[in-house]
Amino acid sequence: MEKIILTAQFAVSALLVASVLLQRRGAGSSAITGGSDVTFYKKRGAEKVLYWASIVFGGLFIALGIANLLI
Repeated sequence: MEKIILTAQFAVSALLVASVLLQRRGAGSSAITGGSDVTFYKKRGAEKVLYWASIVFGGLFIALGIANLLI
């Protein structure tokens, strides 16, 4: 049982890292020059899926870590 939880935690951690790294950063070229680019937008499409996937994978990672401690 411990090996299953450890393997699942490893897989979820890899997916969590991938979902965080694939998200687009909000800083454009105006961040270099000090200008302010104050635009508000709504997450749509793949960006929204990656955002929610990172939240779900983070929750699963924490839950698996707690399960690993209890077993």
